[in-house]
Amino acid sequence: MVTGGGSGIGRAVAARLARAGAAVVVVDRDAAAAEEVARAVGGTAVAADLSDLDALGGLDLDVDVLVNNAGFQHVAPLHEFPPEVFSMILRLMVETPFRLVRAALPHMYGRGWGRVVHTSSVHGHIASPYKSAYVTAKHALEGLSKVIALEGAAHGVTSNCVAPAYVRTPLVEGQIADQARTHGISEDEVVERVMLAPAAIRRLIEPAEVADAVAWLCSPSAASVTGTSLRMDGGWTAH
Repeated sequence: MVTGGGSGIGRAVAARLARAGAAVVVVDRDAAAAEEVARAVGGTAVAADLSDLDALGGLDLDVDVLVNNAGFQHVAPLHEFPPEVFSMILRLMVETPFRLVRAALPHMYGRGWGRVVHTSSVHGHIASPYKSAYVTAKHALEGLSKVIALEGAAHGVTSNCVAPAYVRTPLVEGQIADQARTHGISEDEVVERVMLAPAAIRRLIEPAEVADAVAWLCSPSAASVTGTSLRMDGGWTAH
């Protein structure tokens, strides 16, 4: 199961896991996008708004692999940040993964095997101004993943995070275009001088790169890798 599988990183992960032989359940609030990806990968589409906790009870969590990927961003100064948006981001990006994992673990424990992978972020390790909810949620997700790893180890279940910097998704490309207009500079300059200024490698990460990392964490080669966060941040956190 891949949440937020209708576009961006989720779409790439769904395709990559399908190529590895998985029967992928694509969950997205955009029903048409979920259907399109499911058709492309030979999987199953499920339309659900995962920020609605009541909707989670209808999901079949009898899965071997769970990829918690759904999320969104909102940028505003703390004193102007809408409390309802803060709550929604934490609900979607922390409580929903908790509830999905809680429902999936008994099935994984019963089989003695399971893989939980969370799409975290460089912001799961460091903070940036104006992203209070996102930074808080990603830090919490990293902590949740570690607890899952410790509890699941005896049952053959691993839990890890993948923590990229900016990934070339429709959402990020829209942000780049907006900033280019605001600052009066080219989109390449936005990436190098604004978004990725703290990084050593100043380029956008491709969704397929993140998908390959997720697939590796689900592979036999990563059987002893658990409770970790794979930073794909171009050296951002090396300072």
